Amino acid sequence: MRTLVLNAGYEPLAVVSFRRAVVLVLAGKATVLAAHTDEVVSTSSRFVRPSVIILRRYIRAPYSTSVPVSRRGVLRRDGHRCTYCGAAATTVDHVMPRSRGGADTWANLVACCVRCNNVKGNRTADEMGWTMRSRPYAPRGAAWVVRGAEQRDPAWEDFLSPVAA
Repeated sequence: MRTLVLNAGYEPLAVVSFRRAVVLVLAGKATVLAAHTDEVVSTSSRFVRPSVIILRRYIRAPYSTSVPVSRRGVLRRDGHRCTYCGAAATTVDHVMPRSRGGADTWANLVACCVRCNNVKGNRTADEMGWTMRSRPYAPRGAAWVVRGAEQRDPAWEDFLSPVAA
């Protein structure tokens, strides 16, 4: 079980184990906002299993405004579907090939299936006569900034709404 940690200003900070969350609550450093129905039972007491906690004091988090590019991030952004044919994507393709000066940026990388990636080769989609199902973009929002938030708990939805990062 994972717990979403919110800063005192309600911005998402991190995702931690429920044990770490219980320790923060017991130390008086955090308050439980949402909890699961099951409890943590010790020999002398019972505690709720926190799903979302909020820190009592504001913490300055050193966030950069941009999300770093990664293969995993590109596949996640495109829903693990090929941008060209819609099949299951397992590779990443450069819209403008690297051999022609294409960079490793969010705007130049798309999820792609092995077949389309091999057929496309060193050409652009326009040269192939292909259309992209969606335009590549740099992702934004707390779910991309907070490490571990890609495996969401339904209780987090109200707290991880898209926010300008």
